[in-house]
Amino acid sequence: MDISPLQKERLQYQPKLPGMLRDGITNITVEEGEETQSVADQDKIRALFPHTYGKKEITFVKGANTSAGKRQVVGVILSGGQAPGGHNVISGLYDALKASGKDNVLLGFKGGPSGLVDDECVEFTDEFIDAYRNTGGFDIIGSGRTKIETPEQFAAAEATAKRHGLTAVVIIGGDDSNTNAAVLAEYFAAHETGVQVIGCPKTIDGDLKNDDIECSFGFDTATKTYSELIGNIERDANSAKKYWHFIKVMGRSASHVALECALETQPNICLIGEEAAAKKLSLSQIADQIADSVAKRAANGDNFGVAIIPEGIVEFVPEFGTLIAEINELLAGGKAEAFNQLPSWTEKKEFIRSGLSKESYAVFEILPEGIEQQLFLERDPHGNVQVSLIESEKLFAELVNHKLEERRKAGTYNGSFKTQHHFFGYEGRCAFPSNFDADYCYSLGYNAFMLIQYGFNGYLSKISNLSKPAAEWAAGGMPITKMMNMERRNGEDKPVIRKALVELDGKPFRYFAAHRDAWAVETDYTYPGAIQYYGPSDVCDLTTKTLALEKGE
Repeated sequence: MDISPLQKERLQYQPKLPGMLRDGITNITVEEGEETQSVADQDKIRALFPHTYGKKEITFVKGANTSAGKRQVVGVILSGGQAPGGHNVISGLYDALKASGKDNVLLGFKGGPSGLVDDECVEFTDEFIDAYRNTGGFDIIGSGRTKIETPEQFAAAEATAKRHGLTAVVIIGGDDSNTNAAVLAEYFAAHETGVQVIGCPKTIDGDLKNDDIECSFGFDTATKTYSELIGNIERDANSAKKYWHFIKVMGRSASHVALECALETQPNICLIGEEAAAKKLSLSQIADQIADSVAKRAANGDNFGVAIIPEGIVEFVPEFGTLIAEINELLAGGKAEAFNQLPSWTEKKEFIRSGLSKESYAVFEILPEGIEQQLFLERDPHGNVQVSLIESEKLFAELVNHKLEERRKAGTYNGSFKTQHHFFGYEGRCAFPSNFDADYCYSLGYNAFMLIQYGFNGYLSKISNLSKPAAEWAAGGMPITKMMNMERRNGEDKPVIRKALVELDGKPFRYFAAHRDAWAVETDYTYPGAIQYYGPSDVCDLTTKTLALEKGE
């Protein structure tokens, strides 16, 4: 297989480990912390996880390894959406496993959790692993979104584990995947299988974080990739001086990606969904805020600009959330089929008008027709609107254009407003990992083996002090149940890892809020450029602006 010169060089890169993990497996011991409890709903979570709840946080420190030596057969699973660095988690796990004993085995289960259920796996070798070191993507074994939740699935997973003699399973995933890891760990403990389950925190969305997990892997690379593209667009906008670029960035239900990209590139506008929810902003109010920037810049002769739109923005707008809920109810049961059989959009719109409240229909009416129709075309498996598919970058561009036309008629605006639309999502999920993510992920995998060796179950691999050089990072583990609470999912109360949203009193948002009024009017763009892998550490090994601000650096 032909590979690029960059990939050839990256295959040779040796990721940096936390200082205390560098001295070899035999010189690492455990320091126990306090017993833990879930972030909320303690009695309910404890009742659901009686064998894995309330365990102590642990930190690895230098000292004689006191773990019981035994042959390890470990399975690894990539779960959920791709994130840069997944291959390095597996590489770190493999290297630690083999450093502990050449007879140890690492099996990769293909296609996500379904690989464990269906017993589809491959045994890793040096040659196999070496072809994927420091590369992006999850193509080493593929990924999937299957949840192991039925009695049949649990029984099949247990049978697979017994068939291969598994001692542990490592699940690399986001909040839902690690929730599933906790459930599987509890099942294995309750059935006395002897199989441990360890999770690793992955998601480019940045919403798997808390006081213990400083950031999820992939966030650094993805936001740097998007920021390079946004910086390129900013430079183009400042060169051509004739377009407003509306850029939607991935991030699902939180605005961490949008905020980090704004801190990296200083655009004229960046919407933060959590702020829209807190202030109960309407679509019209948000459009007015953007239109204010457009008008002020036009008055200075700058008929161009850049606006960053988080993927989940409309979910945070209260009136839009109400509209979505009413649409879901309107099409519940067999009513969706009746709606789809109506011959024209005019008749369908009358059906919609008669089924929505007056307030929600007023919101629906201000939407561009393409967005109106989009709300009724794509449904998820539960029959609900797929909000993530809404082209919010086009929605706000059209709403702003309408506001500007009103101002033009009133004689308060006389500029030019031409738009370009972009969505940056998949471009960042499988990029070559940055040095930070390459190092962080390798450390997560190496550390996951240490948790296995010391017999921990239902724990998340934890690397902290991440704003410092890798030599100063700390390694350890935390019970996954510590991050959990109960949430309503599909009509049932379910234990889930609590998502972390942008904190409006946090340092990253406060820094952004202190500068955005100036950025809205001035052309104060910054151009991050491409991710750098070789050169000074203050260029190549930097982590995100978000993490630096959170740590006061």
